[in-house]
Amino acid sequence: MKTIYDFSVKTVNGKLQLMEEYKDKPLIIVNTASKCGFASQFKELQELYEEYKDRGLVILGFPSDNFNNQEFDDIEKTMEFCEINFGVTFPMFAKVDVKGGDVEPLFTFLTSEKKGLLTEGIKWNFTKFLIDREGNVVERIAPQISPFKMRKSINQII
Repeated sequence: MKTIYDFSVKTVNGKLQLMEEYKDKPLIIVNTASKCGFASQFKELQELYEEYKDRGLVILGFPSDNFNNQEFDDIEKTMEFCEINFGVTFPMFAKVDVKGGDVEPLFTFLTSEKKGLLTEGIKWNFTKFLIDREGNVVERIAPQISPFKMRKSINQII
């Protein structure tokens, strides 16, 4: 059976990183956008990260520009924005497509494992996926739902 550990992704420096490096850790994987109305969720995600990182939780942010061009072209600007405005210290990755013809394979897998309310694909920025320690997608959380509402689910897999 396929898990997220079967994938690799690009870091902000363009290096390939195996998702297997996160084996045995609960994860939140989220597609982000700096200029999105939901960007304040960076702060909530960072707070969750600080609250749970000692228990193994890692949050992985994937900037995406698929919805109304709400991400900077330059990844350095994205990183600076996240750090300065929201104090983000959780891992961020290279900009990816989460819909269209060039979807990042990890996101194709995530959306096939947990479909959205009306569609399989991602409809907007800040769609959050909760992953258990075995690399299975256990929950998909809609963009408009606060990351704080994930605490009960996080506690069940931590």
